[in-house]
Amino acid sequence: MSQRGQDRDRGERQDLGERTKAFALAVIRTYVKLPKTAVAQVIGRQLLRSGTSVGAHWREARRGRSNAEFVSKVEGGLQELDETCYWLELLAEAGVVEQQDLEDLLKEANELIAIHVACVKKTKGRAG
Repeated sequence: MSQRGQDRDRGERQDLGERTKAFALAVIRTYVKLPKTAVAQVIGRQLLRSGTSVGAHWREARRGRSNAEFVSKVEGGLQELDETCYWLELLAEAGVVEQQDLEDLLKEANELIAIHVACVKKTKGRAG
């Protein structure tokens, strides 16, 4: 890979690190605003755990010692993103939070899923 390609990959990885941290902060802000009911708090804690772990998986992936380790960590982040979507959907469908109040977070989660999938495909394509 050329130096330009390597620099672009590093830039994309840094941007995704910042983006996953911003996502975690948005999840935290959402959790803080949840009603103090038992249902909201139980689902909210699950949301908090899964939504904040995405960035941690990305940080681990960036330091992967092999393509296989990188892919494994990114796929772990994908699982957490999918789970985060599930908890957000439950909050809306159970009537705990209005759907429109979660739209931006759901949109970002789905965009992050697409980016993570592309990273996995690109990395597997290089290795294959």
